[in-house]
Amino acid sequence: HVRLSESGPGLVNPSQTLSLTCSVSGDSITTNAYHWSWIRHFSGKDLEWMGSIGYDGSTYYSPPLESRASISWDTGKNQFTLHLSAVTPDDTAIYFCAMKEGVGLGPAMLAQVGEYNYWGHGTHVTVSS
Repeated sequence: HVRLSESGPGLVNPSQTLSLTCSVSGDSITTNAYHWSWIRHFSGKDLEWMGSIGYDGSTYYSPPLESRASISWDTGKNQFTLHLSAVTPDDTAIYFCAMKEGVGLGPAMLAQVGEYNYWGHGTHVTVSS
């Protein structure tokens, strides 16, 4: 059973970089066919897939966020991290990390947020001065 837990600041100033870390337990993040994603939920709106890092280290990003988002991992700590630069109040949301299992998944499949196997509890981030 895979467990995910998000950590990071609850408040970020505009124009700064938001960094959130997802700690994974129960299995290795390099396990074949596991894909690790960041997904956010804006109040009153649908979930938004932001990007993913695969079991082989490959990364995919939502096109609107590609210039601002990056995902990296630390296999020794079994963690992966989201960096979102130049944040604005519009980035205020609940941020989730999640895992989807599957062979050959590309960005189109990873963006389907309703089909993830495991989710973290989410962490609320407010962007405000």
